[in-house]
Amino acid sequence: MTVVIGFEGSANKIGIGIIRDGEVLSNPRRTYITPPGQGFLPSDTARHHRAVILTVLKEALEQAGLKPADIDCVAYTKGPGMGAPLVTVALVARTVSQLWGKPLLGVNHCIGHIEMGRLITKANNPTVLYVSGGNTQVIAYSERRYRIFGETIDIAVGNCLDRFARVIKISNDPSPGYNIEQMAKKGSQYVELPYTVKGMDVSFSGILSYIEDAAHKMLSSGQCTSEDLCFSLQETLFSMLVEITERAMAHCGSQEVLIVGGVGLRGTAPTLATGRKWTPATSVLQAKSALRHRDVVGHVQQGRGG
Repeated sequence: MTVVIGFEGSANKIGIGIIRDGEVLSNPRRTYITPPGQGFLPSDTARHHRAVILTVLKEALEQAGLKPADIDCVAYTKGPGMGAPLVTVALVARTVSQLWGKPLLGVNHCIGHIEMGRLITKANNPTVLYVSGGNTQVIAYSERRYRIFGETIDIAVGNCLDRFARVIKISNDPSPGYNIEQMAKKGSQYVELPYTVKGMDVSFSGILSYIEDAAHKMLSSGQCTSEDLCFSLQETLFSMLVEITERAMAHCGSQEVLIVGGVGLRGTAPTLATGRKWTPATSVLQAKSALRHRDVVGHVQQGRGG
């Protein structure tokens, strides 16, 4: 049985997982958290990863009940991601590989998200919605290649959420997106926001610019609450993603959707009027289902005159 240890540190989270023939034996993680209103700089993030990576490595081996001699291969995130954190983790992975005398394997970050989701869910050939702080793509596999059916034409959905969180000073602990979701659950008023779907692509820069400019005005005038803004932004963004994902499903004849990436770490199960089966991955590998359609479709259609 093949045992692989994997090092991931492409952004503000660092994790080391051990898998044996598809079974997750351990997956300890640490997150670099900055004060509200601030993002995380590559140099500071790399410093955090250097400080904790050996501790996380020890935890991974202890939780799995294994020794270095039991490991068959060392894998690490090769990219894409933030340069300084990636280099930090790659150096440790390369050192471990040499010290233990194990082969070293660099893994594409995007493909890693997709394949680990397929592994956990046992999905056959799903349409993939890849949503994270740096990526937003609808992907399907065809003729031994991943094909991109649609994507953001500017910023990623996670970046949009993070930057909005800074505007109204939402905490980064445990993550801006999680805290936005918790506040959105308390929202009762839908505020109409720009909804930009261009064929199979989406655009988030316009909605971000609009809400950055209007948020404080609406809040100070009592037009809405912070919770209402969180609810409206989340529902609008997710509805845009559902639209292009359903279109890709129809094109591919797919009955499954796999949602992967950091923005996939939401607790709300997706609800689609089409009745298609959406297959979420488990949170242990950061690939959990994250979209909800709900009543926002009605608001959007109303806003379009539908």
